[in-house]
Amino acid sequence: MRAIGFVGTGRMGLPMCVNLVAAGYEVTAADARPQLETAVLECGARWRSRPADVAEGADLVITMLPGPREVRDVMAGPGGVLAAMPNSAVWIDMTSNSPVAGRALAADANARGIGVLDAPVGGGIPAARAGTLQLFVGGDPGLLERCRPVLEVLAEPRRIAHIGGNGAGYTAKLLVNLLWFGQAVATAEALLVARRAGIDLDVLRQALAASAASSAFIREDLGALLDGDYLTSFGLDRCCDELAAVVSLAHELGMPCELARQVERAYQRALGRYGPVDGELLAVALLEEEAGIRLRHGPGLPMT
Repeated sequence: MRAIGFVGTGRMGLPMCVNLVAAGYEVTAADARPQLETAVLECGARWRSRPADVAEGADLVITMLPGPREVRDVMAGPGGVLAAMPNSAVWIDMTSNSPVAGRALAADANARGIGVLDAPVGGGIPAARAGTLQLFVGGDPGLLERCRPVLEVLAEPRRIAHIGGNGAGYTAKLLVNLLWFGQAVATAEALLVARRAGIDLDVLRQALAASAASSAFIREDLGALLDGDYLTSFGLDRCCDELAAVVSLAHELGMPCELARQVERAYQRALGRYGPVDGELLAVALLEEEAGIRLRHGPGLPMT
């Protein structure tokens, strides 16, 4: 696989294109935003104004898009990429997509002989730049091995996890996000209580990180929050979409999901307060606002 079509050259997709070009792959990219053409050309990739045009002669097409609606429109809408792909090609969707929508598209692709993997990513923009993403892969394990050389340019080899069949990768990523969002809300509530009780948050953070209550959020992300960073690399509306997808999936499977619903409500309330702006931790900002306390290093600061 040398010729790669790439759709979605935003904050995550562009550094991924950079790494693929640097590894010697022939990359042809497209995005709905024509102003990204210059950045794509500067990284050594070719530019096409229509997503379907990246499929011409491609061995592999990668999509890295904002969400399910964009994937559906790009792949199966009028002049979609699937119809333009060679029957021998492979499609890897690295979007945080809906497993239901993703499986339907995979079935359409498979009917034409096109191999499909869902491989949503974890790690954010720094990992995309460094080529150290985490991948949650759904699809045929043999196809994964065939695509592994490409994927190892984008992700740490040990962090490429085969989860199951088509759709399993999407599901795993949604569950990871649910747990992370839940950790953020639960940790914020605990820290607000601690601050009101007069506890230094830096002291408490160190104690929590070494305790049975430790989590990836506490160890790796809490420092950003205490710096006043609400992680503006992802849209609040997209957070809500993903949480809604998890709750919907739980309902479809007949599973209890009360805590998931509570986390979704927290994020929906934040969306109602702040609108569809960037900020994965804006649900925490709303809790701070309601408590009248900012969660910051040391003894904390009152709201201004």
